[in-house]
Amino acid sequence: MERIVCLLIGYVFGLFQTAFFYGKAHGIDIRQHGSGNSGTTNALRVLGTKAGLIVLAGDCLKCIAAVVIVRLIFSGSHPDTIYLLCVYTGAGAILGHNFPFYMNFKGGKGIAATAGMILAFHPYFIIMGVVVFFGIFFTTHFVSLGSLMVYAGFMIEIVICGQMGVFGEMTQAQLYEMYALSAFLAVMAYWRHRENIVRLLHGNERKTYLLKKNKVEEKEQAKEDAVSTKENNIEEVKAED
Repeated sequence: MERIVCLLIGYVFGLFQTAFFYGKAHGIDIRQHGSGNSGTTNALRVLGTKAGLIVLAGDCLKCIAAVVIVRLIFSGSHPDTIYLLCVYTGAGAILGHNFPFYMNFKGGKGIAATAGMILAFHPYFIIMGVVVFFGIFFTTHFVSLGSLMVYAGFMIEIVICGQMGVFGEMTQAQLYEMYALSAFLAVMAYWRHRENIVRLLHGNERKTYLLKKNKVEEKEQAKEDAVSTKENNIEEVKAED
């Protein structure tokens, strides 16, 4: 029962679509621009660095808030499974972010929400997440590659820490449950980034710049994203018909 409660708490917090609401406050529907994704990267490309940072912070904080609330509720009564419950909460927030019911279940890709889960999960995981993501991002400028590597690192670290007893008195069955849930989130993230993975393999993934931008490349990629979004919308309309 506690697991379901944690999922629901996370899902409710995950429903706050920072990019969507920020875009609406500035007179646009973020889903109709750029890649059509309601997430940090698209907000950064469409609305600028300030917007991207605000959306990143908002999507991280909503997951952090959900995990903090779960800790306050269950730390006293379920100290042995609190880490497992935190992962369930993070999973709920990511699902709420990715599949918001009021947006026809079309949200973001869950990376910023995942960052929030990692930040609130355990101090050991913060350094790994920051070093891996920003190390890859600042050397390649591929947000998608950095995001996917963070998930890979998270999976490796959670198994290592679990087997070393970092998470306290969890039973082996509970640890395996946590590993399985983490693996599910990783698989979902890789699936949501499948188009990015294809572009990375073909060498035509779009780069993202925070300060010094390659204007020509960004404009060309923006046009390609717009065409891709229109084609996807047409396919969805045909499928509905």
